Amino acid sequence: MTAEAPDLTRRQWTMTVLASLGGGLEYYDFIVYGIFAQYIAAAFFPASDPVAALTLSLAVFAVGYLARPLGGVVLSHFGDRYGRKTVFVVTVFTMSACTLGMGLVPPHASWGVAATLLLVGLRFVQGLCIGGELPGAITFVVETASRRPGFACGIVFCFVNSGVILAALVYLALQTWLPPAAMAEYGWRIAFLFGGMLGLVSFWLRRSLEETPEFLRLQHTASRSPVGEVLRLHRRAVLTGIGIVALTAAFNGILFAHMPAYLGQVLRYDRQTVALAINVALLAMSVSLLAASWFADRIPPRRLLQASTLLLLVGAVPAYVVLARGDANLFLVLPLLTVAMAGANGSFAYLLATLFPTRVRFSGVALSLNLGFTLLSGLGPLAANALIGATGWPAAPGLIIAGVALVGLLTALRLGDSRLRVGEVASVSG
Repeated sequence: MTAEAPDLTRRQWTMTVLASLGGGLEYYDFIVYGIFAQYIAAAFFPASDPVAALTLSLAVFAVGYLARPLGGVVLSHFGDRYGRKTVFVVTVFTMSACTLGMGLVPPHASWGVAATLLLVGLRFVQGLCIGGELPGAITFVVETASRRPGFACGIVFCFVNSGVILAALVYLALQTWLPPAAMAEYGWRIAFLFGGMLGLVSFWLRRSLEETPEFLRLQHTASRSPVGEVLRLHRRAVLTGIGIVALTAAFNGILFAHMPAYLGQVLRYDRQTVALAINVALLAMSVSLLAASWFADRIPPRRLLQASTLLLLVGAVPAYVVLARGDANLFLVLPLLTVAMAGANGSFAYLLATLFPTRVRFSGVALSLNLGFTLLSGLGPLAANALIGATGWPAAPGLIIAGVALVGLLTALRLGDSRLRVGEVASVSG
């Protein structure tokens, strides 16, 4: 770790932005399903009980999350075996095609159960692709932007947040411009078609990506079974990686999937105010994580993770107590929470990449990231709801964030000064 980190070259900037653009667009595609779940439920899950139809629609949303670890295992194998670029190009094209397909699939009224099965299949393939996209983006930028790998990782996740914001803005625009009947009939399809077209543009741009210098240098030593090698020789690193991503995964899952319904249905805040405040919080998150990632190349990044875990360990429960009063200033409390996360959001990806040598980095990052996000982002909202029900305390979700922050803090305290293990051919086997 050097005291002064040189700037990125023009080529490194170009490669980093292209890699990051795909992550943002793929997260738009992934999140937009959840935003329009009520309309998808009406189109593909007709039922006498609307709640049952919505539940089935959200279950399909969960299918995408469950597919992530499998996609990460398969795609990271090819990424470590044959190169990062090929996986990148394939994932963005496939996910874009799936998004377009979801916007074009006829409703249940026309195709019957075949329409529903096709929707489920497309959603599953989306999950497979995103399981390889973000680990691939992290691996690609730290090996390409070797002068500023920490900052490059921050750019990736700034674009990811931008994709989520874009999905929310598209929803607000369509709600403003279209009457309810039009939204139910075809408005939600516009959001999918728009995302699919953006993805295809990203695919066209990504064709100019070059393979990372570190992979080319070690291509002749590529592992024949990278995932197996990680499980045999780097199990402790995978567990450490899950600890590193724990706070980010749990916080983001609760913010994106639980907070809107929690504030609107449980605490009775105005829904439009909630939507605007969450978008302001996402913007604050993007700016603050980018600032934190700038420091990740100048100070030990574990210090940034320690700072966020301490802030959330102490502040999460009081913040939820304030929210639970029902009269909190959401435009103050929610952005403050996301700014408190800046150290974790701006350092976790770089810290994760430092745990694994080049020959198995894609696979190691994919296992840690997908297991952490599937368990904590996927189950976090359910746990938050269950805890409120079990305790009768509206501020109970703060306990989950505080608990995960403690896990992250203990993990961060055990980390040494991290350096990217570029060019390392340790643990060669097979």
